[in-house]
Amino acid sequence: MNIENYKLEGERLPIVTYPDPVLSTKALPVTEFTPDLHNLVKNMLFTMYHAPGIGLAAPQVGIGQRIFVLDVGYDREVVTNSAGKEEVRMSNFNPMVLINPVITGTSGTTTYEEGCLSVPGVYEEVKRYESIKVKYQDLNGKEHEMEADDLLSICIQHENDHLEGIVFIERLSNLKKNFYKKKMVKEKVK
Repeated sequence: MNIENYKLEGERLPIVTYPDPVLSTKALPVTEFTPDLHNLVKNMLFTMYHAPGIGLAAPQVGIGQRIFVLDVGYDREVVTNSAGKEEVRMSNFNPMVLINPVITGTSGTTTYEEGCLSVPGVYEEVKRYESIKVKYQDLNGKEHEMEADDLLSICIQHENDHLEGIVFIERLSNLKKNFYKKKMVKEKVK
């Protein structure tokens, strides 16, 4: 898979929702950088863009490995085509793939209203680090280090939480956390 000249292609994977146990389990490191890994990432990106979302971690598609994809800057617009039907057009892709990420530095704090594809319909303000440094591997196992701030920093922290078995509602007050947990469990039982 070529991440630099990304083309929107792949298969849409089913997204796991809370309280599925895979979302509360710490993901395992990736040790083999095979064509299967490339295919998984391709499908994760396709799923993320179509959800739509700006980040997707492997546990969210039921795979307990330390991988997430993100793109905080692509364009998405709903247009009416010549047949009078609405369709979604996406462009300006800038996908990122972080494998075995480790946050090595943090500074400042910020608050941002987050949502999550695994907790549909819930949006709450979460306190995060404003800037971070993160080490990770790419699709070929090559190591990289980068600094991130603003939305990119928040997205990386949110997705990295998924690899630690933490869903964003775990970061809310006990009152809100318990409310959403009960609500999600109740909806899952229906």
